Amino acid sequence: MNRREFIKALMIGYMYNLIVPSNARSTDAFINYSLPKTGDIRLLHITDTHAQLEPIYFREPDVNLGVGSNKNMPPHLVSENFLNYYSINNNYLKYAFTPLNFSEFASQYGKLGGYAYLKTVVDNLRNEADGKALLLDGGDTWQGSGLSLFTNGEDMVESSNILGVDVMTGHWEFTYGQSQFIKNIKKFKGEFVAHNISLTEEAQFDGEKLTMILVIFKNRTQ
Repeated sequence: MNRREFIKALMIGYMYNLIVPSNARSTDAFINYSLPKTGDIRLLHITDTHAQLEPIYFREPDVNLGVGSNKNMPPHLVSENFLNYYSINNNYLKYAFTPLNFSEFASQYGKLGGYAYLKTVVDNLRNEADGKALLLDGGDTWQGSGLSLFTNGEDMVESSNILGVDVMTGHWEFTYGQSQFIKNIKKFKGEFVAHNISLTEEAQFDGEKLTMILVIFKNRTQ
């Protein structure tokens, strides 16, 4: 994959997490959401939305250390190094992928994300593929907001159903505990895939050893 192709891939991924706010009027904020059809099925992928239903201000980190052969290599690139590596000059993409000039760009482009906007993009991409599409979720979806804390993630389970997630796996989804987690996946209309989950660390468990040995596929638990 050359840099031009990578930028195109970045834009595709960018569509799932960012949206042009109403106060962004410059031409560099325009994104073409129409993609050419290739292959027999379209795979759509989201991850790490962290229960953020509403648009938010999000600043990318300015440090990402790569060790050994990973030093100064993707994905361990930030700020100017990231822009130079991928030859990015567009201010909107700078705002999306780096912390540079954050206050200025945030004032110009507004908040990022939001499930209502995400739903629109996903539906459009599904329709372009004549429904031959799968929406995959890499996890860190049902945890991360005050509302998800108060509902034990159930608000985001319903949001995933409305969004139309076909297959997902988990990460912080497991921190609600085994009983609540199983309750959540029973409400989830897609397929949840995971195997041999063991949670034994982190202060949040208050010293409790929590182990889940699960084989979950096609929304069934064993």
